[in-house]
Amino acid sequence: MSVDTARAAVPPPRGTAARRVSSTLNARPRTRLALLLAAPLTWLVMVYVVALAALLVSALWTVDSFTGEINRSLTFDNLKEITTESLYRTVTLRTVGVAALVTVIDILIALPIAFYMAKLASKRMQRILVIAVLTPLWASYLVKAFAWRSVLSDGGIFQWAASRIGLDTPGYGLTAVVITQAYIWLPYVILPIFAGLERVPNSLLDASGDLGASTWQTMRTIVLPMLTPAIIAGSIFSFSLTLGDYITVNIVGGANQMLGNLVYTNVGAANNLPLAAAIALIPIVIMVGYLTAVRRTGALENL
Repeated sequence: MSVDTARAAVPPPRGTAARRVSSTLNARPRTRLALLLAAPLTWLVMVYVVALAALLVSALWTVDSFTGEINRSLTFDNLKEITTESLYRTVTLRTVGVAALVTVIDILIALPIAFYMAKLASKRMQRILVIAVLTPLWASYLVKAFAWRSVLSDGGIFQWAASRIGLDTPGYGLTAVVITQAYIWLPYVILPIFAGLERVPNSLLDASGDLGASTWQTMRTIVLPMLTPAIIAGSIFSFSLTLGDYITVNIVGGANQMLGNLVYTNVGAANNLPLAAAIALIPIVIMVGYLTAVRRTGALENL
């Protein structure tokens, strides 16, 4: 048998094709990155972008007042209604105000807690506090909301404690909504700020103290500028989640309404899906505007 014939009879080594593909991908990092992101990006486009497009299109439909059937001819009547009617302006301002107040309260509460967790607590205490912050997330949203309904009710724990200093329970209303929402979303604000504070070197704080800066000067000139991206990340969570919530308002809000309640009402009782879709566009537009404003400050570049 000749040498050429013997070489032809030897089978090629296994995995040659896989090795060629691996070598090609190793030499082309952009192709490797594109293949890696193809599946999640496809899912994002199909579930999120397509859903938003369908929401926008359905907001341009109308409902026949006589038959209740959806008329799929495109019109701007729903968009005109939500921009001109005083009801929607009032509810939008109320919703934005509640979301902003909840965000400010959560940030003010989260800053000292996260600072103690990141810079002052021992490793053991830090782990305990992290577990304490995460524990409320294991409880059901409805359980927490109804717990606050019980606390804020007449004869509840809040009234019992407040009566000792001559105060009374706020009852059900916007104040109860702010308190409940601030409690529910607080862990989503503490955790990003805690992570941001852990990235602040202790040497900077020590150097600031050695140079004679007060605690407030150190916080204002060193900690807060470095912590801005983390604060903004926490504010995005609390602001957006409050903006679209409607369950808490139904439980502790009394007769007040927010944008989520209007969407729920038009989907259920009124059976006006196009108008509900148009109302749902309001918080989306608000969040897009908020994220655009935040992006222009450059705070998102270090997230």
